[in-house]
Amino acid sequence: MGEEDFTGESKPFQSLPEQPPGISNLQKSIEFISSLIPLSHSVRVFAGKWQHIRNKLEELYSGLIAAENFDSGENPSLSGVVISILATTSECYDLAKRCVNLSYSGKLLMQSDLDVVFAKFDNHVKKLSEIYKKGIWSNGYALVVSKPSLAASKEDMRFYIRDLLSRMKIGDLGMKKQALMNLYDVVVEDEKYVKVIVDVGDVVHVLVGFLGSNEVGIQEESCKVVSIIASFDSYKGVLVAAGVIAPLVRVLDCGSEAGKVGAASCLMKLTENSDNAWCISAHGGVTALLKICGEDCEGDLVGFACGVLRNLVGVEEIKRFMVEESVVSTFIRLLRSNEEVILVNSIGFIQSITYGDELVLEMVIREGGSRALLSVLEPKLSYSSKTREIAMRAIEKLCFSSSTCVSILMSYGFVDQLLYYVRNGEVSMQELALKVASRLCGTSEEAKKAMGDAGFMADLVMFLNAKSFEVREMAAETLSGMVMVPKNRKKFVQDDRSIALLLQLLDPEEGNSGNKKFLISILMSLTNCTSGRKKIVSSSYAKNIEKLADAEVSSDAKRLVKKLTANRFRSMLSGIWHS
Repeated sequence: MGEEDFTGESKPFQSLPEQPPGISNLQKSIEFISSLIPLSHSVRVFAGKWQHIRNKLEELYSGLIAAENFDSGENPSLSGVVISILATTSECYDLAKRCVNLSYSGKLLMQSDLDVVFAKFDNHVKKLSEIYKKGIWSNGYALVVSKPSLAASKEDMRFYIRDLLSRMKIGDLGMKKQALMNLYDVVVEDEKYVKVIVDVGDVVHVLVGFLGSNEVGIQEESCKVVSIIASFDSYKGVLVAAGVIAPLVRVLDCGSEAGKVGAASCLMKLTENSDNAWCISAHGGVTALLKICGEDCEGDLVGFACGVLRNLVGVEEIKRFMVEESVVSTFIRLLRSNEEVILVNSIGFIQSITYGDELVLEMVIREGGSRALLSVLEPKLSYSSKTREIAMRAIEKLCFSSSTCVSILMSYGFVDQLLYYVRNGEVSMQELALKVASRLCGTSEEAKKAMGDAGFMADLVMFLNAKSFEVREMAAETLSGMVMVPKNRKKFVQDDRSIALLLQLLDPEEGNSGNKKFLISILMSLTNCTSGRKKIVSSSYAKNIEKLADAEVSSDAKRLVKKLTANRFRSMLSGIWHS
């Protein structure tokens, strides 16, 4: 009988392939299934049921190919299953033929027949799985499948992944581990393999199953591969749906050190934007992570654990649980770590858990968080400049929230440390220190005095001539605030060169200064000091003030001129400007 395709044209119905004499039942099964899978795509009715059947056929095909890849003869425990598969395949072929030709007697009966054949295939898969779990094949009997080249086709890649899957399913311990290592190598080398792994659906489930293995090597290698897959946003849901979180948490709790690193790395990726937070919490993940952070574990492990916890603090209830479990004390201790990976991740966590939460912030300060952060800035210690910058930014964010916090900082010598980096830091650190100094200056008069006593003003004057507009602006603004304090003002006017530079930079033709507002503000403050007024009006650059005022580009300049020309300075100033 003929088959009608979707165009309505009749074509001969494909028969099961004829097999040459002497071929084994295993090879027959493989050939029959490989013919039946494409045939099933021709069926236009009961599409859902045929999709389920096709999935089972692909699983069987993968399993039988695996058996064929081992040159050990037909295994006795496999023979009975293969004969049953042949019978069910023939039965399924008959059903496919009737569905394509629409020659079945009734829909309900056909649906029932399809359910039966699906159940048989499912049973075959389970029996094969039981056989394979015994690990009856080893590397000594395996045929080697070479890794495809970088330019390989998708089919070659799928074939290679299916071969690795077979080895993971039915090989002995050594073969399973080697297959996992090969799998890791290809996903690291070419990310296209990640999609192939997900498409060959059984791979993910096998990997998740291996996470619960009692064999340390299998567990560790599985964690590494799963972590790579978790790096792709589009596949995170696949892992979670496969039940990956619970076994990952178990690895965190009782796995090897390397296994814990892989599990923590994977969980950190799966919890970005607080995703899957409740699932991890429900399986005891928060407790396991806190335990890792509280013990003397290696840097990478603690770093990843910090990362996961940082992702979870966005959920208020989980954050409260952490606080109740003394997380603040744990992380204050980690802030004193000599390992930079631990230190940097701990700083990130402290910033996240205190964000918008005054009570937790007070706990951090009270338990010594500010002092621990300041210790990172100690020049004698061998932290990298990047780590010091991270600590400096954290100090700015956490410790400038109140005058009390600022006073605590200054009592620990923060002003001197800040000045050290203004003078000696690398460019990025120097600019950051200048920015923090500017903010510190704005916190209180006490801070301004402390900065004046430390010697900040001379260095700030030097930055008034910097190439960077932002640096010049910060230096001028900070100086403007500092000279509002009488003690600082008296100290500043003792340096004639500083006053001369301020006036020189007021020249309208001076192109490198966009901060004249702050410069004039500084000079206005200096006029409150008698010696300051005298030095301004006696400077050869004093004319620049009048130039600005006459150009009507600055009302501040006019006010400065008015103040300088008042009372007994009028005649002195008039003589200088008009000489």
